[in-house]
Amino acid sequence: MPDSEGFDEFYRGSRQRLLGFVYVLTGNLAEAQDAVQEAYIRAWQRWPTVRGYDDPEAWLRVVASRIAVSRWRSLRSRARAYLRHGAEESVPAPSTETLEVVAALRRLPEAQRTAIALHYLLGMPVAEVARETEAPVGTVKARLSRGRAALAGLLTVVDLEEEEAADA
Repeated sequence: MPDSEGFDEFYRGSRQRLLGFVYVLTGNLAEAQDAVQEAYIRAWQRWPTVRGYDDPEAWLRVVASRIAVSRWRSLRSRARAYLRHGAEESVPAPSTETLEVVAALRRLPEAQRTAIALHYLLGMPVAEVARETEAPVGTVKARLSRGRAALAGLLTVVDLEEEEAADA
């Protein structure tokens, strides 16, 4: 296991400089943060070796800049492929019914919404949903029952509102 205390001190002492360096290279803060995070992961994995270098921060700068350049090359390759082959066919927009169900699901409590999604959308058995959510099987059954009832009420309200709008 790597020496976490030495690594923590190294991280605290170098993170801002490294982020600033990679940000200047990429011009994009999110990309710089991703590259720096990946570089620190690699440093942590090799910490017993890296800490023995004359300048571990220099090694980290090289790794982070290579990661950033590699991502830039990947984006450039994708852009070239896009120009060569054109845009991907567009995905059709979700149906009105799908939007209504999603809107109704958003109005449910998170626990009910999660149970319904795991059970009905992913097809997980109740026992597996219970394990995943760390809830008793009876609780999951109750959440599913209450969630179905609430959805039925919410979707009926939506249907009635649409009928009233159409009649007007």
